[in-house]
Amino acid sequence: MSHDPLDTVIGVEESVRRDTQAAQAHGSAARKLRNGGDHEACIAELRKAVAADPENPDNLFMLGYELDRMGEEEEAIAMYEQACSQVPAPINALVNLAILYEDRGDFVRSERCLRQVLETNPNHPRARLYMKDVQASREMIVEDDENRDTFKRKALLDTPVTDFELSVRARTCLKKMNIRSLGDLLRITEAELLSYKNFGESSLQEIKQMLTARGLRLGQGLEDAHRAARRALQEQYKGTGQEQTLGKPVTDLNFSVRARKALQLLNIHTVGDLASHTEAELMGVKNFGATSLKEIRERLTEFNLTLRKLDP
Repeated sequence: MSHDPLDTVIGVEESVRRDTQAAQAHGSAARKLRNGGDHEACIAELRKAVAADPENPDNLFMLGYELDRMGEEEEAIAMYEQACSQVPAPINALVNLAILYEDRGDFVRSERCLRQVLETNPNHPRARLYMKDVQASREMIVEDDENRDTFKRKALLDTPVTDFELSVRARTCLKKMNIRSLGDLLRITEAELLSYKNFGESSLQEIKQMLTARGLRLGQGLEDAHRAARRALQEQYKGTGQEQTLGKPVTDLNFSVRARKALQLLNIHTVGDLASHTEAELMGVKNFGATSLKEIRERLTEFNLTLRKLDP
């Protein structure tokens, strides 16, 4: 029996045929269900829409988003990846995929997605904000790898400050500041310590000497604190439509020259970066005074934000 090559061609064409009308109908039904709050039924309709047309980026993105909301991380990633295989890849899908990759500790893929966004739109607020966190996470991993053979980093950071030879006054001050471990101490600056009542230069020098003897310094783990604060803000704003506020460049806020210089010195680029810093950090910058602090507070208040507060 002879084989007609045309049969093969027709078979391939049929196998990849897209039912765009059915996909559109299921997608419209899904949007109505989502607006009505029935997310499970919405997901069911979106799965039908994707089955009808596996190349529709809007339906793929919406299904990924709804699955992510429901905690179905694996399937959400698969949908975002499928959406990002389209040319051009949807920006929102790339950003959300980057976040899921980061949550899983896959910082290389996360950074790759964000770079793809920034190559198209260098000022994309969310991509810039998340890129900073991803790069900080990668640096932390490298640092941990480098130090794993010299000391057990986590065990060291969890060491209570009471285990170190400090004066009663220094220990009492640290206790009042809720600084319990070495890790807590490394996430604070000299300016922040001195901003506390009754904490003087003698206690500061004592603590610095103790850290120096161990190859450590105040503020060494400060980026951890900034990163945790940024992520907390991101979670707080997630789904509110205000996520872009955190990625807004501080250059758009029309600060005075003095305030701008202080933010540059602290490597603060976005509103989210700014809100992750404390008043004491800002006041620790040379020539930064009460007037500049008031100016920054007022600008953040416009976005219902404040500077990060330390535990009392």
